Amino acid sequence: MDYQQTLNYLYSQLPMFTRDGPSAFKKDLTNTLELCKRLGDPQHQFKSVHVAGTNGKGSTSHMLAAILQIAGYKTGLYTSPHLKDFRERIRINGKMISEVEVIDFVAQHRADFEEIKPSFFEMTVAMAFDAFAREKVDIAIIEVGLGGRLDSTNVITPLMSVITNIGWDHINMLGDTLQQIAFEKAGIIKPGVPVIIGEYQPEVADVFVNKANIENANLSFASDLWDILESEVGNRKSEVGSRKSEVEGQKSEEIREYLDFKIQNFFLRPKTFDFRLPTLNLRLDLPGTYQLKNVKAVLSAVDELQKQGFIITEEHIREALSRVKELTGLHGRWEVLSQNPLTICDTGHNPEGIIEVLKNIESVSYSQLHFVMGVVNDKDISKMLAMLPKNAVYYFCKPDIPRGLDAESLKLKAESFNLHGNAYASVKAALQAAQGNADKNDLVFVGGSTFVVAEIV
Repeated sequence: MDYQQTLNYLYSQLPMFTRDGPSAFKKDLTNTLELCKRLGDPQHQFKSVHVAGTNGKGSTSHMLAAILQIAGYKTGLYTSPHLKDFRERIRINGKMISEVEVIDFVAQHRADFEEIKPSFFEMTVAMAFDAFAREKVDIAIIEVGLGGRLDSTNVITPLMSVITNIGWDHINMLGDTLQQIAFEKAGIIKPGVPVIIGEYQPEVADVFVNKANIENANLSFASDLWDILESEVGNRKSEVGSRKSEVEGQKSEEIREYLDFKIQNFFLRPKTFDFRLPTLNLRLDLPGTYQLKNVKAVLSAVDELQKQGFIITEEHIREALSRVKELTGLHGRWEVLSQNPLTICDTGHNPEGIIEVLKNIESVSYSQLHFVMGVVNDKDISKMLAMLPKNAVYYFCKPDIPRGLDAESLKLKAESFNLHGNAYASVKAALQAAQGNADKNDLVFVGGSTFVVAEIV
């Protein structure tokens, strides 16, 4: 099989959460452990950091990977889902694994797949671990897919665990209280392995403290260690090529947004980060202000890695954070798609994520908000819809996946929350309509689902 035939085989033969929803989620680690066993247990052949959380785990993973790359470590990065290319899920030093590697892995282990019958995610995790072991990475950043305790990635024993936060997402699988969801996320805490919780949340903090005590794991809350002294979102022009112009060897002028901030740690150990005062002035090329929460977890993770012997300097941190997208290929986090009209997308897709998106929308100066929105059909979107601005013009659409909610159904649901607009046949059609209707001082926002953003970045 060639690359596309290989993907078609995987997509058609293996249960996929993207396509099938909760029925594809395997509530034990049996398949993953059996696959790994047949591969020689690659998950034990490289050092790793395990990252979980409701929101921010992807951004946190990419920032950590960027820092380690710049510090000179051969760095694996496993994330999900992908936006455009399946290979986005498995990167080494920011570069996707090759199509040939995907083809060869499936060809060599197809009989195992047909015997074990893993899910698409279980197979992908095994492929990632195999690639990281084979390429002898110095360290790999492993992002949890869903939950933590029963997630396929939870067969590793990492140097450190990071849990960004807890929010309302996947309640049909993880539990209908924040405490139950936190319990599932806390399942990645391992005996004697330090754990960093990105955000202190009073309603769930005890879940993590109790689990860490049981496992004799040192726990810290990054939000208690770091203080943002000031921050500002800005932009600058840069001569860069778009994806199309890069292929054609052309350059074009592009406006890139960034987030400048000053962050302070009052409890910093001497010589950490190789500077004298516990204050950092940093620039991040992920301009969403919600990233300030994630940065605290990232810097706490760096501090822990330093304790374990990794050589990471302030200059490594500074350079890496200013180039996260370039170094790791991250897209879809408060990303500016065009300037006229100003069009921004973000993958926030649950109540907590939408809260942060709305904060960023409020910080933008505009006359009218045009909101392109699509969602999946197996989530309760009532909380999210209740938060959205009623004075926006909505463009409802269905992401091009089987789990996507029909645009007309979304429109009817939204109207019950006094949100009004029209339904469109596709995400691109909705975006074209929004940009066509927007005046030069308006804002077009695209979001509601990762899969909506995937179609336009």
